[in-house]
Amino acid sequence: MQINQTTLQLPPRAAKPRGTGLTMVIDGGIPLGQFTDLVSSAAEYIDFVKFGWGTAVVTSSLHAKIAVLTAHDIGFYFGGTLFEKYVLQGRFDDFRKFCQRHSARHVEVSNGTIPMSNSEKASYIRKLADDFTVVSEVGFKDPARSEQLPPSMWIEYIGEDLEAGASLVTLEARESGRSGICRPDGALRFGLIEDVLTSGISQGSLLFEAPTTALQAHFVTRIGPDVNLGNVPASAVIGLETLRLGLRADTLTAFE
Repeated sequence: MQINQTTLQLPPRAAKPRGTGLTMVIDGGIPLGQFTDLVSSAAEYIDFVKFGWGTAVVTSSLHAKIAVLTAHDIGFYFGGTLFEKYVLQGRFDDFRKFCQRHSARHVEVSNGTIPMSNSEKASYIRKLADDFTVVSEVGFKDPARSEQLPPSMWIEYIGEDLEAGASLVTLEARESGRSGICRPDGALRFGLIEDVLTSGISQGSLLFEAPTTALQAHFVTRIGPDVNLGNVPASAVIGLETLRLGLRADTLTAFE
């Protein structure tokens, strides 16, 4: 990884393609010019871009954005909500074709909104795993539903998704950081996170949605610079990298 010359001792960070320390950026409809500038200026720190929820359907510049990502060797996938919309209408095969038509190598499979058991979600993971790298998601968009899901069930669902063929399991927080692993006021569910981290599940198989600096700083401090983080705003990628390297007040003394 290219870091400007310095005599500082910083935590090691792997260059792309990385297996850990992944950063997933969420695009909720950034204009093409801004998208191009943000991605180009931080490309070495971005591993994936997720076109959030169903924005891919109404983004006229989608092909151009994908071309920008391809030029910088950045993967992409479409939000799990779009997968759920296709399933809700009985059009799963059309979802597969949509992803293939856009040359997506990754897909996200979730059940955060529609009535779907985790076992049914796992069945879709199995159907897609031979053709795509599957990123699954555990947790609900509705904060109340997520809070009612005990840590033991989070752990069970994560294991079921991995067994079904998911390469990475995302822990829901939404782009607001107010659901899933977070409470409606934005506070992290610390007990849940600790239960997951001590469950024996490989941390490299987990991607924590962390759209805010506070969430990012907690995970970097608790797990280390090579924690996988997602739903990072495109404008916050450089800031996140400074957190990973102990170059921001929130983590300045964490790795000394």
